[in-house]
Amino acid sequence: MPSTTVKAPQESAASLSHGLKQRHLSMIALGGVIGAGLFVGSGAGIAAAGPSIVLAYTLSGLLVMLVMRMLGEMSAAHPSSGSFSAHAERAIGPWAGFTAGWSFWVLLCTAVGLEGIGAAKIVTGWLPGTPEWAWVALFMLVFCTTNLAAVRNFGEFEFWFAALKVGAIGLFLVLGVLAIAGVLPGTDSPGTANLTGHGGFFPGGGEGLVVGLLASVFAYGGLETVTIAAAESEDPVRGVASAVRTAMWRIALFYVGSMAVIVTLVPWDAKAVVEKGPYVAALDELGIPGAGQLMNVVVLVALLSAMNANLYGSSRIAYSLVARGLGPKSLGRVSAGVPRIAVLVSCVFGFGCVVLSYWRPDDVFSWLLNMIGAVVLVVWTIVAVSHLRLRRSRTFPLLTWVALAGMAAILVLMAREPGTRVQLYATGAMTLALAVAGYARQKALPVANV
Repeated sequence: MPSTTVKAPQESAASLSHGLKQRHLSMIALGGVIGAGLFVGSGAGIAAAGPSIVLAYTLSGLLVMLVMRMLGEMSAAHPSSGSFSAHAERAIGPWAGFTAGWSFWVLLCTAVGLEGIGAAKIVTGWLPGTPEWAWVALFMLVFCTTNLAAVRNFGEFEFWFAALKVGAIGLFLVLGVLAIAGVLPGTDSPGTANLTGHGGFFPGGGEGLVVGLLASVFAYGGLETVTIAAAESEDPVRGVASAVRTAMWRIALFYVGSMAVIVTLVPWDAKAVVEKGPYVAALDELGIPGAGQLMNVVVLVALLSAMNANLYGSSRIAYSLVARGLGPKSLGRVSAGVPRIAVLVSCVFGFGCVVLSYWRPDDVFSWLLNMIGAVVLVVWTIVAVSHLRLRRSRTFPLLTWVALAGMAAILVLMAREPGTRVQLYATGAMTLALAVAGYARQKALPVANV
């Protein structure tokens, strides 16, 4: 008797344009992960872990490399604007693709609003008296218009945004290394005083390292965008493989290298590390004039870049889900190679988050932030499970199991820490609700004999 299985609708990328070039993909991969989480948010990790933040970023960086290696393999074999969502559908079932896709869509749309708020705060600091919401609305309008046009516009914006961010970090590393070596004019080498003094390399002990590790994991979010964009490149297979391969070691250099420079130059417990941000604190230590305003410009660019990338990613994830029968058909309408309805809906959701941040900051908005707190880990876990079921490589399945063990350990650590436990539970509740909805949707899909 023949078995039956759910016939999952397959995405066709024929309606999307292919306007992204290899240089766009390379910079999207490299710059997509370099955001305000690194420039500003890393200060909290340094304050908790001290110099051991270098170890925290190294460990989380190795985990991210494993995840991106798996995702890059699957995306090169089957390029799709749905990326991990499409791979999960093929490997596990439509319910898994539904869960991964829509949870990530909520994460990206919410992030668009958060990044808009952050960018507006910087601008209102320069122009006091202007309303923050008006600046957010302006940024939304600019990037919504950009994403409604041809995909090459998104690619060009991201190329130059990423180039500026990469250039800023590269210059910071050069100056920092010269200062540490004692050859930068006007500075003396700090030696190892900041690494071994002030409580030593592990001033917060194991607990401090755990807090730093959790902070570093989420700072790496954003690499997934390149595998989403690959479906609209001129050569998806070669493009995504090359972009992911070259980006991984460079990002490790930028993240781990800059953390090492910062904690060597500046005492980890200096108030400026949190109050001004670690990069500004390090530049101030070098006596570079106008360092604060310079870094504000870089952070503003990072936030605007993230807005642009997340709006793009959310619209393509939504398009792919609809194309595979896992969402409302209206979001799948394509015009001139662009899913314009999906772009508009993603913009509206993002601006709705901004409205909530002013209207209900202590309950609804706070709940929304907690709900997306661990989505990246959920997605990475689904990526690893999908890889187990789809791929067979020389290192299979050892490295995939190592990655899964690492993610399980991080989830356990989140459950132990009061500051992250509520995020874990809220994300778990949303994931469960989406999984139930996805399974119900899967049961409604056509069944075919195989």
